[in-house]
Amino acid sequence: MRLHLFPLRQPGYIDSVDWSVLSASEGQRLREFGVCEGASIEALHRGGLMGRGPLACKVGRMTIAMRRNHAEAIDVRSGPETPTQ
Repeated sequence: MRLHLFPLRQPGYIDSVDWSVLSASEGQRLREFGVCEGASIEALHRGGLMGRGPLACKVGRMTIAMRRNHAEAIDVRSGPETPTQ
């Protein structure tokens, strides 16, 4: 499920990131904030009208705000840290 659709206050893990839809500087900034496959993430708040603005997320122990188009590039799963086969 994409991060922008993930329920608020539900812990999850980043399954994959579509780096190709982000510019090099956007991707670098997200990596510096700890956004990578396997990282823990929790959507805390959706801003803007009707929740269509920036998204506040907890990545690891850090709280960050990211643009909606960045959240649309991130696939998140709930459940165990490593997917079971």
